Amino acid sequence: MSGARPSVFIIDDDPSVLRATQRVMRAAGLEACAFSSAREFLDAYDPYAPGCLLLDLAMPGLSGLELQQALVARGGAPAIVFMSGNADVPASVEAMKGGAVEFLVKPVDAAQLIGAVRTAMEKDRVQRDARAGRQQVERRMATLTPREAQVMRCVVTGKLNKQIAAELGAAEKTIKVHRARVMRKMEVGSVAELVQAAARVGIA
Repeated sequence: MSGARPSVFIIDDDPSVLRATQRVMRAAGLEACAFSSAREFLDAYDPYAPGCLLLDLAMPGLSGLELQQALVARGGAPAIVFMSGNADVPASVEAMKGGAVEFLVKPVDAAQLIGAVRTAMEKDRVQRDARAGRQQVERRMATLTPREAQVMRCVVTGKLNKQIAAELGAAEKTIKVHRARVMRKMEVGSVAELVQAAARVGIA
């Protein structure tokens, strides 16, 4: 399932719907992979494969909502567009709370379907970029000493070297050395860039 090009992973137990939906996606120039059950998809699931899910709500065995929950339990569901044979309001609410991009009622207009899929793919791209950025910052932070990490947290809150020195009980010139090392290890050229990097890992 993995690959550099984003794919639409279509999951539906109706073979005719599966084939028709796959044709619509491919006609729109999108890569499309078909699965006849949620279990089949889950067994082949690759969290590193970019793209989105086009997921039927009601299926025998594992339902669409149960698949969504299983993916969340594994660390986060990809962007999902749900399809259902009826306007199941409680299910649609639960799906959207779980992070679904759209909930469509069959039969779905091709243009509407393609639009929803493109929106989901963009959401997936943004999420992956954010995750990659966060992991990069975490790797850099792991190289900091405990004292450097303290200094970094003080710097991103806007404190001056003199204030940091007083708070940490150190000489100001020592704080300057730590600060320079933080900037180098975090690979940033300004305090503004350091603040942006810190924000990616939840440091305000």
